[in-house]
Amino acid sequence: MKRSLFSALIILIMCGMVQGQINSNKVLYEELTPKEFRERIAEAPIAYLPLGTIEWHGEHLPLGADGLQSKYFLKVLANEVGGIVLPMYFLGPDISKTVDGKQLYGMDTYRAAEHGRTEQQLDGSAYWISDSLFFALVEATLVQLKRAGIKIVVYHGHGPSTGKVSNKSVEWQKKYDIKMFNCWGDKLGEGYGIMTDHAAMNETSLLMAMHPELVQMENLPSDKAQWPIGVSGKDPREFASPEVGFKAIENQKERMCKILKEALSEL
Repeated sequence: MKRSLFSALIILIMCGMVQGQINSNKVLYEELTPKEFRERIAEAPIAYLPLGTIEWHGEHLPLGADGLQSKYFLKVLANEVGGIVLPMYFLGPDISKTVDGKQLYGMDTYRAAEHGRTEQQLDGSAYWISDSLFFALVEATLVQLKRAGIKIVVYHGHGPSTGKVSNKSVEWQKKYDIKMFNCWGDKLGEGYGIMTDHAAMNETSLLMAMHPELVQMENLPSDKAQWPIGVSGKDPREFASPEVGFKAIENQKERMCKILKEALSEL
């Protein structure tokens, strides 16, 4: 009993610390006045781009899990290093095919046979766009950020979106004379990166830490032999916890702050 109370107290303290990290400064681009924008860009010409989706993340996580996680973490970085956080995307690329006249993408089909289920259109997913349209959207964003005086862009979120931008980042950095970084990194072992699985240990733990009111673990099958639909990674029923989420946030905050401060010093 004492141990469980102590654990709960530690979680509350850590939650308060993280909330303080994201609420200490006004960092959302859409909320800034021109004066506030000028001040933040003068301090650190960094824009943070959350790559969200409206996508099935198991029965236990919200459909906007990608954007919620990436925006939260990018706000932490903006408060620590400086810069501004852009409005999140909710459209992005993914694997896609047509079955019986229906478009199936992402977790509709991913590893379905391996987990003993049929491919199906999962409720709520509504985000897919082609690679070419996604590239055009990101490139248009970079053009506008360059115009606004941004010199560093940090992007992160939906796995396929982050991967696609990374594949083009060398080209775009040269074309627009900007630096670009994503937030993948897992130095402390599996589960301690930022969004390194799909609705499994890592993402569930992150949302337990970031938005505990949105996590509904009771929606998952109680029978551990029944694998949750649309979950890929270590079983969240066994391995997810707020402590893992807080540890991932702190680990990656420290890593990314070091990278970004070094990038700022080189401008």
